[in-house]
Amino acid sequence: MSYLCYRISTQPEMAEIVMAFLGEMPFDSFEEQPEGLNAYIPEKLHDPSVDGQVGILAEQFGFEFQKEHIPYKNWNEVWESQFQPIKVGNFVGIRANFHPPFEKTEYDIVINPEMAFGTGHHATTHMMMQLMENIPFRGKTVLDYGCGTGILAILAHKLGAIEIDAVDIEAPAVRNTRENMERNQTQFHIMEGDLKVVPPKIYQTILANINRNVILESLKTLHQMTDPGNVLLLSGILETDEHIIKQALLTQGFLPFETLRRGKWIAIKTYRRY
Repeated sequence: MSYLCYRISTQPEMAEIVMAFLGEMPFDSFEEQPEGLNAYIPEKLHDPSVDGQVGILAEQFGFEFQKEHIPYKNWNEVWESQFQPIKVGNFVGIRANFHPPFEKTEYDIVINPEMAFGTGHHATTHMMMQLMENIPFRGKTVLDYGCGTGILAILAHKLGAIEIDAVDIEAPAVRNTRENMERNQTQFHIMEGDLKVVPPKIYQTILANINRNVILESLKTLHQMTDPGNVLLLSGILETDEHIIKQALLTQGFLPFETLRRGKWIAIKTYRRY
């Protein structure tokens, strides 16, 4: 599969906001750069309307962009030259298979992200793993909604979850999740689609690192997929949307909140109250 790369020139503090808006389009991965942001879209999903939408954002946020064709065969070379291992405290280390394991970390995860989102480098994934450190997973049922690379489902398995479902609407993410699952010698059920393809059952912990619009559209269904006292972790949320998300959570019966902040992003741990 070939990709188109939109090379966006903007200030670092603005790049995260632009990324949030682009995440609502068919872009499936992002790469932050000192001079801005690279956004990747599968060539088969591209149509002229994407250029128009990016152009509107460029006018709104004052950035410039250039479009470049990226053959899929070149991606691994680019990724291997740029991917750096990362630690989330002493809790978990995320690395490629050509990096040595971290010393003094509880859990080791090997990820080949290809074009899927979710390596721990971005604030949203990093905060999800921070929140997971203080949640009991042993013996629990877990849903990873918007699994990306599968990194959160992999970590849930390592933490002792007994039944894990992972779902993503993007076929490349589903394929990459399966590869990373096997790479880490973990096991869980992987599905392609939205919440409609997820089995009708109750999950004791739901992990949702997605975006504001999908969260708002999904909260009622996520509430139905939990019992009182069960945990919902949310990320992919800009600070500017915090009030909207928390009000929607309250309306759907989720309380109380623990909020992490990293850059302009937040992650929320909440429980179904009733």
